[in-house]
Amino acid sequence: MSAGAAPGAGGPGNGGGLRASLSGLTTRGRSFVAAGIAAAVCAYVLGQGALLRVGLLLALLPLICVYALHRTRHRVSGSRRLSPGRVPAGAEARVQLRMDNVSRLPTGLLMLQDRVPYVLGPRPRFVLDRVEPGGRREVSYRVRSDLRGRYPLGPLQLRLTDPFGLVELTRSFSAYDTLTVIPRTEPLPPVRLTGESNGYGDGSRRSLALAGDDDVIPRGYRRGDDLRRVHWRSTARYGELMVRREEQPQRSRATVLLDTRRLAFDGAGPDSAFEWAVSAAASSLVHVLEQGFSARLLTDTGSAAPGEGGGGFSAGGHESAEAAGLMMDTLAVVGHSDGAGLSRAYDAVRGGGFGEGGGDGLLIAFFGDLDDVQTELAARMRQRASGAVAFVLDTGAWGGRPAPGHDVVPLEERLRRLRDAGWTALAAAPGVAFGELWRQAGTARVGTGTSGGLA
Repeated sequence: MSAGAAPGAGGPGNGGGLRASLSGLTTRGRSFVAAGIAAAVCAYVLGQGALLRVGLLLALLPLICVYALHRTRHRVSGSRRLSPGRVPAGAEARVQLRMDNVSRLPTGLLMLQDRVPYVLGPRPRFVLDRVEPGGRREVSYRVRSDLRGRYPLGPLQLRLTDPFGLVELTRSFSAYDTLTVIPRTEPLPPVRLTGESNGYGDGSRRSLALAGDDDVIPRGYRRGDDLRRVHWRSTARYGELMVRREEQPQRSRATVLLDTRRLAFDGAGPDSAFEWAVSAAASSLVHVLEQGFSARLLTDTGSAAPGEGGGGFSAGGHESAEAAGLMMDTLAVVGHSDGAGLSRAYDAVRGGGFGEGGGDGLLIAFFGDLDDVQTELAARMRQRASGAVAFVLDTGAWGGRPAPGHDVVPLEERLRRLRDAGWTALAAAPGVAFGELWRQAGTARVGTGTSGGLA
């Protein structure tokens, strides 16, 4: 949930001054001023004192209203609350607007208008009647987008009017919020992917404090500790009840590689091959994190999320949830890169992060069109991972055309060469749910990989 507010009791922006407020005169207000001046001139020519008083009233009334509204605009504050601040494509978010009258005088008629991008729907407008001193009004609207991205909401605009309809002043608040629309994800079935063990469990290497019973580092007994873990030798040495520390499992690591090269994908829109790959990558990340893996998102540019610390892999516990949010935010705005190859991604994979000897790392890749050199480079990425699964998209099957001058290797040849290198490689055809491909990857037996699991 995110929130934004105008600066305290300052309300709408301070720009313009009294002179700028004169531009807020409506047609009625300008007519009053013109009629008042004309009446005053006629009164002077004809020597009619009563007509002069009427002319002064007509001319001064709009000016008095301008001054009153100019002063009142500093007595209204506004805020916006967005819930939630991150939604999947196609889902709705609720925006709540709140107006507070912090002055000692009631307001006149107010019209609220919030600026939103056109992809989120029509611009919301609300009319608020008189707000009593110290009172507040709350209104809400919903926004929805089928396209992922980051969209600014605001600033909030407030239109003030006087009771006579002579003046309308429009001011903008300074605060705005950002709605993040992340890719759609789908739940994936529990499968056992080739060459990989569970995120936690017997297949994962565990790190002990020190080896051997005599070298165990104990700690003081805490209420609720299992008495079977009491370390009697340390208890006798320190004169108080001591227990052995619990073993801390080392999390297996998973890398999700997304090919974003403009050469590799043709077409745009929710039904394009690239959007399918982005959504599938998001589903993979959510799944491996739920299974206890330490994960990272890698693109062909070599950049990794959630960060470069520790090779870009997420940490555990609360930090894992934050890392997942950062990776989803990255996928929300990821676009085509201008790179021609996968060399940077290859260097990032080869640089480590899969443990000693590459024994406990899972590599999940989404490739677009590949030429001969890039196919060979992708095949060699398998060497550092204990398990590797590739989902290969063919531009032609998705209704696109290969980039001019890009000599694309046929889909079947790409799959064969990846499988020969030890990948579990599957073709991603339009209309096929990613969950079904994920299930097929779990039942495949390809290359030299051995049966492990991602349950």
